[in-house]
Amino acid sequence: MDRSQILSKVIDIVNDTLDIEDSVELDESTNLKDLGADSFDLLELVTALEDEFELTMDDEAVEKIATIGQVVDAIENAQ
Repeated sequence: MDRSQILSKVIDIVNDTLDIEDSVELDESTNLKDLGADSFDLLELVTALEDEFELTMDDEAVEKIATIGQVVDAIENAQ
């Protein structure tokens, strides 16, 4: 799976998990906290991503995630 495919799936999962309005445009630079995500939301998001991509994300990497692009980086590094 290439980066653009991972990004597309991540955006779909972020939309579903954080219940983002359709009018909000998401890309790699989108900051998750700007979308209103708190620590519980981020935990829920990581769990959904791990299930979707069938992987376990490193706790240290998860703590550093702030943007959708960093989520994609963490998934690429975990594969």
